Amino acid sequence: MCGKTRDMSIDLPPLREVIARHGLSASKALGQNFLFDEQLLNRIAAIPGDLQGKAVLEVGPGPGGLTRALLRAGARVTAIEMDSRCLPALEELSDAFPGQLRIMQGDALKLNHDELMGEPFAVLSNLPYNVGTALFVRWLAGETWPPQWTSLTLMFQQEVAQRIVASAGNSAFGRLSVLAQWRSTAALAMKVHRSAFTPPPKVMSAIVHVVPSAMPEGVSAKVLERITEAAFGQRRKMLRQSVKGIEGAVAALEALEIDTQRRAETLSVEEFVALARILSRPAPAGRNLLSPQ
Repeated sequence: MCGKTRDMSIDLPPLREVIARHGLSASKALGQNFLFDEQLLNRIAAIPGDLQGKAVLEVGPGPGGLTRALLRAGARVTAIEMDSRCLPALEELSDAFPGQLRIMQGDALKLNHDELMGEPFAVLSNLPYNVGTALFVRWLAGETWPPQWTSLTLMFQQEVAQRIVASAGNSAFGRLSVLAQWRSTAALAMKVHRSAFTPPPKVMSAIVHVVPSAMPEGVSAKVLERITEAAFGQRRKMLRQSVKGIEGAVAALEALEIDTQRRAETLSVEEFVALARILSRPAPAGRNLLSPQ
């Protein structure tokens, strides 16, 4: 596999040259925007810390801009790419870094990442905008905790990134905020100007870094997902209206002395966890607290 020391001396052709040679262009349908600035890419690769010899999952590498930075940092990279046009450029990287790059063509949403990796792994990706949120929620979901991934370092539209790290009372606070913070720490690691991309997207971007933390006791992830989905699905309504479809939710709010006239964005992550803990308790025989009344 990779060597014991980082090899920064591998001389690769400029990414723009590679793209031109392979006749590549960013696909709007696949949510692609390419990054060429190698200094910026190196900074992104450095966010999770030392990657020497570490397993890394990258989704949507495109022609391999971030992939280069990860390989130069000594990571063992598994890259999932749906666009077959990009595979020849990625194969060139595989040849330049023998044993460090595994390329998988396919839809990342349809693959089992834990089985694919088979060991603890970090996730670093300039995520395609059209699947970024769905993948993020999937990585945060699951009853088993801590997860197999050790950190998530992900590029999002800045608006989405702000939702992930927002605190209660902020207009950006929502379902993504709670899911990212109830058993993880989430931080805005870097903002990326739209001009850094080719083609430039219409919006600014930002990188979020998420690290798993302790799992609160007695809380089901499925219950928390369901309660946040209901609460923020009708965020303009008072909680007594938005969560009334979940059996026991209003009574749980009252038991916690949470005013049912409040709206979802005013509740803290801790209050959502407390609510989910009550609703995670075993239901009476024959009843399912997650089912609508």
